[in-house]
Amino acid sequence: MNTIGSLLKDARVRKRFSLAKLETETKIKKDFIQAVEEENWQALPDYSVVVGFVKNIANYLGVKERSAVALLRRDYPPQKLSINPKPDVSKQFIWSPKLTFLVGVGIVIALILGYLGFQYAGFISPPPLSLTQPQEGQVVVGVSVTVSGKTNPEATVKANNQPILVSEDGAFTAEVEIFKGTSEIVVTATSRSGKETTLRRNIKPEL
Repeated sequence: MNTIGSLLKDARVRKRFSLAKLETETKIKKDFIQAVEEENWQALPDYSVVVGFVKNIANYLGVKERSAVALLRRDYPPQKLSINPKPDVSKQFIWSPKLTFLVGVGIVIALILGYLGFQYAGFISPPPLSLTQPQEGQVVVGVSVTVSGKTNPEATVKANNQPILVSEDGAFTAEVEIFKGTSEIVVTATSRSGKETTLRRNIKPEL
């Protein structure tokens, strides 16, 4: 069966033209001419360029241009077209109601996780504790000393193992009984998880 490659090669050979001569006359690289004769399509440019090559070569060799192009269409392998079934009409970002919903859900989840993390950190951490009374080295006259300060509202407070009531804002104050030989006030705040914070104040009792 006659093919485009054999048609052009036979015509060139009959005229005793070398590839180099055909290159000079047609201004087509001889590598391309040889690729057309061998139908080595991978070594050639795009189909539209190859059509131009075939027309030019056919006209120079005295081959009917229409017949040559018809054979090329038949012999040239079909092209694999990359078709996008859903072409991208616009790449412009659009804020949709669905995106608003998803962002809102994400924010709510982040807030919940943040709150739970904060609560958990507070639960496993020792409570804060500060003392305003007594002062370090304070001279105490009598059988009790005022102990006051602030801590977590949910913590329990003891001073020298004596319970002290904590108000809703975490403040506490109480008169703590002291005995002969007492030289230190030890205040301990205990969280719900059992974590403790302890502060100590040296005192000088004068009973």
